[in-house]
Amino acid sequence: MIKPSIYDESMFFYLLLISTTLLFYAILLLIRYRREIERKSNELAIANEQMQLEISERIRAEERYALAARGANDGLWDWNLKTNKIYFSSRWKSMIGFRDDELGDSINEWFNRVYPDDIQKFKKDITDHLNGRIPHFENEHRLLNKYGDYLWVLSRGLAVKNDEGIYARMAGSLTDITGHKQAEEKLIQNAFYDTLTGLPNRALFIDRLQMSFAHRKRHKDYLFAVLFLDLDRFKNINDSFGHIIGDELLILVGERLKSLVRPDDTIARFGGDEFVMLIEDIKEVGDATQIAERINRELVEPFHLKHHKLYINVTIGITVSNPEYQQPEEILRDADTAMYNAKLRGKACYLIFDKNMHINAMELLELEIDLRHALERKEFLVYYQPIISLESRDIIGFEALVRWNHPKRGILLPMEFIPLAEETGLIVSLSLWIISEACQQILIWQEQFPSDSPLIMSVNVSAKHLAHKDFISQIKNILKETGVDPNHLAFEITENNILENSEYIVSLMSQLRALNIKINIDDFGTGYSSLSYLSQLPIHTLKIDKSFIDRISRNGNDAEIVQSIINMAHNMKINVVAEGVEKAEQMRKLEGLQCQYAQGFFFSYPVNSNEAEKLLANKNIHDNKLITKR
Repeated sequence: MIKPSIYDESMFFYLLLISTTLLFYAILLLIRYRREIERKSNELAIANEQMQLEISERIRAEERYALAARGANDGLWDWNLKTNKIYFSSRWKSMIGFRDDELGDSINEWFNRVYPDDIQKFKKDITDHLNGRIPHFENEHRLLNKYGDYLWVLSRGLAVKNDEGIYARMAGSLTDITGHKQAEEKLIQNAFYDTLTGLPNRALFIDRLQMSFAHRKRHKDYLFAVLFLDLDRFKNINDSFGHIIGDELLILVGERLKSLVRPDDTIARFGGDEFVMLIEDIKEVGDATQIAERINRELVEPFHLKHHKLYINVTIGITVSNPEYQQPEEILRDADTAMYNAKLRGKACYLIFDKNMHINAMELLELEIDLRHALERKEFLVYYQPIISLESRDIIGFEALVRWNHPKRGILLPMEFIPLAEETGLIVSLSLWIISEACQQILIWQEQFPSDSPLIMSVNVSAKHLAHKDFISQIKNILKETGVDPNHLAFEITENNILENSEYIVSLMSQLRALNIKINIDDFGTGYSSLSYLSQLPIHTLKIDKSFIDRISRNGNDAEIVQSIINMAHNMKINVVAEGVEKAEQMRKLEGLQCQYAQGFFFSYPVNSNEAEKLLANKNIHDNKLITKR
């Protein structure tokens, strides 16, 4: 047996040491590796947890977006920009009337349905977003549905890039905004169009008139005209037939006027019965007057409304553009002024504005200001014109006629201020004052000149005053305050006023007769109407209009007309007064026709109360001379 050497033992221990060391290091490495694995595992677990959280959050976000889209009733779309295929949600398809299986995935399913006028901007907004010019896509457009109708939609979207930085897809939503658009259009309609007729209103008309002014500044030879139209006696239609019929008539008038203008012209309604026309690009003033004549011809034709056939006329003021006009309001003002002057000339006509009208308008404004203070300043006077019995030449009564003792202009006749009083509404106060003065005066004269046939006081009553809702109660108050016997009071109402307001006037006349006030028909014969209506009215006296008396001695036809009126009145137990007798020949002719009463300059001009008392003191008016002078 060989005994180991010391060297072998040393080697053994050395190898053992190395092995132990290597084992130690191996154990250390194993521990470190295990720790690293644990750390990596922890990091992976954390990363996985974060990823799961992100996935969950994205899922929740997508669910929220889908829920929000459903809540908003929006449709969803997702467009693959590479394949040009697009996904449409069920709601997107149903918005335009399709089921899921009825619409393909081509982008043309969308693009081909966009309204032609909207497609260019629609594509431009998409391109601008893809090119980075706008942060997100948003566009309003009209979209054709399955049934051939267009609805307004709002489309929003956002493009997404791929890993290569190229836009690969674009997704978004589609919202039906038809209701919103309709409400918006309604607001615009209400702001710029008349709600009754659908015509442009004042605001839109002024806007277009401003455009015409701007065009004229660029083209000095450019002419345009403004026509201001007002329907004659429209208020009578409202009063007689009611506002519903009146509104229907306005609609028909608007339609008829609209048919008379060219596409570039404008017809607007300013309210009430006022219409305004803007006639573009005319060559001369005559072009505007031709349109005015055409309007009058068209509107004279009857309007058929349910059970009514109505006739209406229109008065027109015309203004043509010129360098002096700087603002639309100026040319409108002058057209209105021309229309007003046309009405003063008899209505149913037209006038072209001239500068004198503006001067007259300023004078009229001054007169209106003076008129408002005339009553309180006691500037009005009542004059009296006697009514004569042709048989006895006795004065049987007076007609009360108002005069205005203007501090600067002197004595003004009714025709110079009554129309203004009616327009401003001052006629009611003035009329009440005249009636009250006349009642007090007749009481004085009846006491001074007692007679078995007491004097009758006739007073003209304005149509505006008759239409006042408190007219009857006002008259009752005057009767009570003055104590006059209503049997000695007569109200004169013009024939035209009766014809224009027949139903209302008949009712009013009946109420007056119930008060024992007599009713006289003034200006009889000018209404060109059937005489049959007289039998339905409580009339005391007919006053034959002066126009017939002027021609009675030289025109056989007029004499026959007067004779017919007198005979008819006598048969109906109605008195007759001939107005405007100025010559002895006229008086003798009337006597031969057996006319009972007359008044006029031949007998006496209207006089003040003192002069009237002198006439009453004479008791009798002779036919050989004028008793009084103007």
